[in-house]
Amino acid sequence: MNFRKGQRRSAPEINLIAFIDVLLVILIFLMVSTTFSKTTSLQLTLPSANGDPSNSPKPLTVAIDSQGRYAVQQQRIAASDPAMLVKALREAAQDTAQNTTDITVEIHADAMASHQSVVQLMEAARNAGLVRLVFAVNVPASP
Repeated sequence: MNFRKGQRRSAPEINLIAFIDVLLVILIFLMVSTTFSKTTSLQLTLPSANGDPSNSPKPLTVAIDSQGRYAVQQQRIAASDPAMLVKALREAAQDTAQNTTDITVEIHADAMASHQSVVQLMEAARNAGLVRLVFAVNVPASP
C-alpha cells in the first residue's frame, strides 16, 4: 500500500557544512604535523697539519693547466687519451722510486682547469698504481 501517491521522494542531500568542518580539521592537522626542512650550508672546521715535509719522500708532481694539458715533473706530455697518461705516470714513478705505493702524486691544477681533466688524472694515477694523491693549493699570507 502506497499512501503517498502524489508526493515525490526528495533526493538525499549531503550536509556540506559538516563535510567542510571535517576537511578543515584534517587540513589543520596536516599543517601542524608537517615538518618543513630548511637547506643550510655545512659549517666545517678543517683540520690543520704541522708535518715535517723533509721526512716525506719527494712527490711526483703533475700540473694541469686551464686547457687541460698535463705536465709530469715539469715535463709537458702529449696525453690525448688516458692510456698515454697512465704510461707517462708509470715512467715518472719508476724514475722517482722503486716502490710505487710510497709515491705521493701532488696535483697542481689550475683554478680554471676542467673537472674532467682532474678526474682523468686521478683515474690514470689509480690505474698506474699510484694511490696517494694530494692537491696543492695556494695559502694566502697572514696579514
